[in-house]
Amino acid sequence: MAGGSVGYDVIVLGGGVNGLGTARDCAMRGLKVLLLERGDLASGASGGSSGLIHGGPRYMLSGPKVTELACRDSGYIQRLAPHLVFRIPFLLPFSSKRERQGLVERAVAYATEVFFSTYDVYQPLKRGKQSVRLSAAELYRLEPGLRPGLHGAVTFDEWGIDVLRLCVLNALSARAHGAEVRTWTEAREVVREGGRAVGVRWLDRVTGQRGEARAPLVFNATGAWSPAFARRQGTTVRMRPGKGVHLVMDRRLSDYGVVCNAVDGRLMFVYPHDRESWIATTDDDFYGDPDDAEATADDVAYLLEGAASVFPAVRSARLTRAFWALRTTLHAYGPNEDALSRDHQLVDHAAEGAAGLLSFVGGKLASYRAQSEEATDRILSELGRPPVACRTHQEPLPGGEAPADAVALAATHGVALPVAARVAYRHGARAGEVLRLCAEDPRLRLVVCREEGILAAEVVHCVRHELVRKLVDLRTRLRLAVGACGGLDCARVAAQLTGRELGWQAERTRAELAELLEAGWRERRAVLGGAQLANEELLRGAHWGVGR
Repeated sequence: MAGGSVGYDVIVLGGGVNGLGTARDCAMRGLKVLLLERGDLASGASGGSSGLIHGGPRYMLSGPKVTELACRDSGYIQRLAPHLVFRIPFLLPFSSKRERQGLVERAVAYATEVFFSTYDVYQPLKRGKQSVRLSAAELYRLEPGLRPGLHGAVTFDEWGIDVLRLCVLNALSARAHGAEVRTWTEAREVVREGGRAVGVRWLDRVTGQRGEARAPLVFNATGAWSPAFARRQGTTVRMRPGKGVHLVMDRRLSDYGVVCNAVDGRLMFVYPHDRESWIATTDDDFYGDPDDAEATADDVAYLLEGAASVFPAVRSARLTRAFWALRTTLHAYGPNEDALSRDHQLVDHAAEGAAGLLSFVGGKLASYRAQSEEATDRILSELGRPPVACRTHQEPLPGGEAPADAVALAATHGVALPVAARVAYRHGARAGEVLRLCAEDPRLRLVVCREEGILAAEVVHCVRHELVRKLVDLRTRLRLAVGACGGLDCARVAAQLTGRELGWQAERTRAELAELLEAGWRERRAVLGGAQLANEELLRGAHWGVGR
């Protein structure tokens, strides 16, 4: 896109899962699409989510359609990107508090069992197993690390997903269908003529280039940044952002997720996510600048206390980071944060003198595809276009076309099986395209990150083909420098490879490396102490001389 005025059918603002899903759907239905994201893909609520495409049983009473929609879409997502998903069975233990002994305890257990038998109605939509009532003996056989004195449990099934890769794949699919996707490009102003939105003025935050793009419809999916963006346009978006903090531990503590109660009674979870364990999540109103949100020592203590009350092993695990996001929940005055609706709305700003400007508010990760379908239907209607059938539930995302055989990939391309398995996990059926780079240049067989199994070839592939403009973008593409090592192994080599591909001078390479390490520090500083802080200083020192 040049710096001048360029015409499109729709301009999508926001590179989270809803913006990307809508851009993909619009492009697949024949619209000329531009998507602008002020940072990298998944840099807001999507990237900071709990990584679950789940129905949300707790929403059944207040919003059963939310649960049904999420379960149905979870089933679709599993077929669109099967290489990114993994099953997580959950345990909901029965409390052993004294006031729940005897008849009361049995009544609570029975009511819980009945509740989850209702949730079982939705399980076939997402290939989940039916709930099971466990005795205390069965519970402790499955997970002996739970605290003593529990009186059994009920099981329920959910699915985890690599949300960062999910967003990347939606961007790649949208682009393959003709959409233009620009990261690190901020929409500064909606251009209006005669009370109607006709485009946006944008700023490229990497190059400093400014430009204008024209379209008869602007779709605002900027999440927690929507209210401030709307105010600058003289319009209003009402939401009640809630800060959700997650803690990450360096290994799997269990193969089961465990439901806990925080000190204030809110539900929370300890669960395996890929090869880590996560504790989720806080839910606190947040009224500040979304860019200023962070995890605090109080957030960490709150989550650890709640998790340890049922699963004491979390106290002995190593915390590697705390990440966060702001949920863009619908505005409501009065209810506690965790009681707010997870439904969604499309806000039309025509009455505010900005016809052609639509804003998306609310929603759930698990329902992103259905939410995008609804948004695209509305966009076609607003543009006066005839209806076009949605195909986003039928066409796989890139890499989801067929299973990837890690054993065959390892043998064919001469790489270690664990590395081939991680490449297959991230790229699915397209893993072979990544590994073929090793034949062109055997040096690219170098394992850049032992923790994530990242090859030099994979870094080069992502820089060439996955919208990488900055080194920090590889956190989203490959989890570069995200794990327990903090980038000690991988950051310097990845910076040099990326700089070579993008033509950076030494000073730019140093600056990009410093930015990558700072992004990791923001997530680590709330959980580090003692020896780990000393290791952080060693990490910085190890990379200080890059390019000098």
